[in-house]
Amino acid sequence: MAPTTSPELLLRIDAAAQQLAVSRTTIYRMIQRRELATVKIGSAVRVPVSALERWLAAQSGSTGDRI
Repeated sequence: MAPTTSPELLLRIDAAAQQLAVSRTTIYRMIQRRELATVKIGSAVRVPVSALERWLAAQSGSTGDRI
């Protein structure tokens, strides 16, 4: 049986920035403004993939079809 790879549920800050094609600083600002939810595990801060998806959905809905 081949090993299955499960999608990540939580992303490091740099991985979240890469997913949105923005800088780490932008992700930290979004977190500070409470635009992105985070999960803290010990001293590690992670961004749930679902938080990125919700943010993208909110952005798509608020801007219409504007490019």
